[in-house]
Amino acid sequence: MRALITGGGGQLASDLQTLLGDDAVSLSHAELDIDDAGAIDRAFGQHAPDVVFNCAAFHNVDECEREPDQSWTTNVLAVMELAKRPAKLVHLSTNYVFDGRRSAPYREDDVPSPRSVYALTKLAGEYAALGYAQDSLVVRSGGLYGFAGNASKGGNFVQRMTTRAREQGALKMVSDQRLQPTFTEDLAKALVEAVERDFKGVLHLVNEGPMSWHDFTVAIMEHAGIDVPVEAVSTTIPEGGVDRPLNGVLARPRADALGLPKLRSVDDALQDYMSRAGLSAGATA
Repeated sequence: MRALITGGGGQLASDLQTLLGDDAVSLSHAELDIDDAGAIDRAFGQHAPDVVFNCAAFHNVDECEREPDQSWTTNVLAVMELAKRPAKLVHLSTNYVFDGRRSAPYREDDVPSPRSVYALTKLAGEYAALGYAQDSLVVRSGGLYGFAGNASKGGNFVQRMTTRAREQGALKMVSDQRLQPTFTEDLAKALVEAVERDFKGVLHLVNEGPMSWHDFTVAIMEHAGIDVPVEAVSTTIPEGGVDRPLNGVLARPRADALGLPKLRSVDDALQDYMSRAGLSAGATA
């Protein structure tokens, strides 16, 4: 299996590259702008991939509202172009395709109801992947963090919270938004196994154990050995702001039926990541 990874340098792309080694080439935005169909043609001509892991996206939720045309171009039209090429497409999507207004977790076969430009274009990207490539795989996840950090946000959530706690001495975090924060190394392993077993359609892949962002932040502080108060607050949407799903918890009955192993628990993954990233108590970064 020869793999091409878009969005090179990002959290998930970096873990996929590490996992696949010489069997994959990872291209950054500067090396492959997926908005450019000609650039996609050149990348396929040079690398002749059997599978494409599309980790590229226009994913800043607030920027998507301000720049809907760019969001549509990257999250939909570019996916369509990738799906037309002669390779299996693995497209990464999000729990934001659901409105989060119910209490039960969302299954793979639940009807999406996006409520932001980001969510709408990510859902349309799913349809582009599934409609233009019969054997494509769409994987929804959420709350991703990994060793490569998140350059567009100033580091991943874990890094930002530990830095903010040390600088400010106290934190506030929403307690009414629930999800399963997911370690990209775990997600990468599951993606590769899904491809090796030739799965297609829609799968939900997340670490196990739903929790709120507040719960996750408290766990981060505990593992980091940082003794600061973490005040629980409710989500507020300012006028003209973006609606974020309160319930972003994903169930995975289809992944279970296919026999794909569950990812480990959120807390086990977090503890492992923080220890190896030098962020846990007593660690030297």
